[in-house]
Amino acid sequence: MLVLWALPAAAQDTVYVQIEAQPSLSVAEDRLRDYAAVLPDVNGFDLGRGWYGIALGPYERSNANAILRNLRAQRLIPRDSYLESPGRYGQRIWPIGAGPATGGQTAPAPQEVADPAPEPAPQITDETPREARASEALLDRDERKDLQIALQWAGYYNSAIDGAFGRGTRASMRGWQRDNGYEETGILTTAQRAELFRQYNAVLEGMDIQTVRDTRAGISIDLPLGAVQFDGYDSPFAKFTATGAVDGAQVLLISQPGDRDRLAGLYEILQTLEIVPLEGPRERNRDSFTLTGQNARIISYTEARLTDGQIKGFTLVWPTGDDDRRTRILNLIKSSFTPIDGVLDPATVAEDTQSVDLVSGLQIRKPKLTASGFFVDAQGRVVTTDSAVGSCGRITLNDTYDAEVVATDATSGIAVLQATTPLAPTTIAEFRNSSPRLQSEIAVSGYSFGGVLPSATMTFGRLADLRGLNGEDTLTRLAIATLDGDAGGPVFDDSGAVLGMLLPRDAGGRQLPKDVSFAAKGDAVRDVLSRAGVTAQSSDTLPRLDPVDLTEKGTAMTVLVSCWE
Repeated sequence: MLVLWALPAAAQDTVYVQIEAQPSLSVAEDRLRDYAAVLPDVNGFDLGRGWYGIALGPYERSNANAILRNLRAQRLIPRDSYLESPGRYGQRIWPIGAGPATGGQTAPAPQEVADPAPEPAPQITDETPREARASEALLDRDERKDLQIALQWAGYYNSAIDGAFGRGTRASMRGWQRDNGYEETGILTTAQRAELFRQYNAVLEGMDIQTVRDTRAGISIDLPLGAVQFDGYDSPFAKFTATGAVDGAQVLLISQPGDRDRLAGLYEILQTLEIVPLEGPRERNRDSFTLTGQNARIISYTEARLTDGQIKGFTLVWPTGDDDRRTRILNLIKSSFTPIDGVLDPATVAEDTQSVDLVSGLQIRKPKLTASGFFVDAQGRVVTTDSAVGSCGRITLNDTYDAEVVATDATSGIAVLQATTPLAPTTIAEFRNSSPRLQSEIAVSGYSFGGVLPSATMTFGRLADLRGLNGEDTLTRLAIATLDGDAGGPVFDDSGAVLGMLLPRDAGGRQLPKDVSFAAKGDAVRDVLSRAGVTAQSSDTLPRLDPVDLTEKGTAMTVLVSCWE
């Protein structure tokens, strides 16, 4: 009695996935065989009034929604499938000999009896072409388009995705049937369609696509929770980081109050992030934008839209080289993205992620190398060290202007750059014609800290020698403590005249003393400029400047040179 009393309670905790109903027992049995050939847990029930239901299960209620979503996403069941309680079903007609729909439990027999011989497994038979055409006729237009998409993905179909099964679609079906060992009828049976979609969705195995309903951010979206997991909020983002299944995978949900100005600001800020590489198409209008970025490591896609004073969107970051899976997941995310009530509070900040190198906990894109340079003519040409620009995918000046190399000299270590857009510097170099005095005061202007500070810094020292350590007459030795970021910067005398260009602290692999640096002489710099067709300014005598004026002149002339991947 206790067991029998417990059955209804157990049933209440389980549900079925109802996928189809047929008004004919023979048709229902044929469909059951088709489904059982490709899916587990297939059941058939008498629904009454001459109808027969096909369902999967039973499943625990807590897991059933995820199972339903996954089966729909893999197109293994109809779009209109839904969850149904066991009480809706009558006598079970499939599998043969099974009990009623009681959540997988049956009452014990009142006395022990010998187990009956097992029923033979039902013989699985495929549909005839006529039956296949009849089952195909039940597909709606979206389902027919999905079939064309799967054939296209498999490499058999290359025409329009229109849901019309013409000669091209039939030919692609025959090709797929031929290569998969089926009779070439040009009409896919139910089982064949299921196998095609199984192949199509195999790339998503382990991705655990689930609907995430984030009421705090006000977004409902399908995400690959096998690849990413929730990691917290940092306005304007809800962050999902990699689980380890896919290296580098990441998802951001974008949510913030705003207007068109804030949307435009978000568009600019996102492009400074490491997860949005510079290469890739961008599209922006008044109320929305999309960003695609790609480099050798990752591909990211971002879209955001302004609606009713709220900016909402998402970013998907995926490793390069996994295009098939990335494309499938991106399409699922795009199609499922739905704004709901709620928007992320702009004051939501993760305290442990605050840094000058971070925006909302995300790393700002940084160059692989920075150096200093200085303007040498009114057209904005810049001199820097050739080691800073030798292997760059992109070169920028002051983080703003793209530049290209117009001349290099490996012997002197000098490179000449020109911005791709016209520049008009306020201060340019004036080279000293005469030789400076030994032990005279000198100064170097440079971006010592790689652009962390908003302008160049000035470092003071002395001229130690008019030659290099091995007597090189193209070099001067300086008694000054410089940093790596200063390389390429101008070396001044106390009048602000340029004596030369600071070289990197590399003496053939030897470790130099802290206060020893070298510079390419002004004559060597002017010689490289002359060969590049650039006329440099020079002067015999200039009045001495106090340190404040010298610093102002030097920093105005100095440029941050950045080398990017």
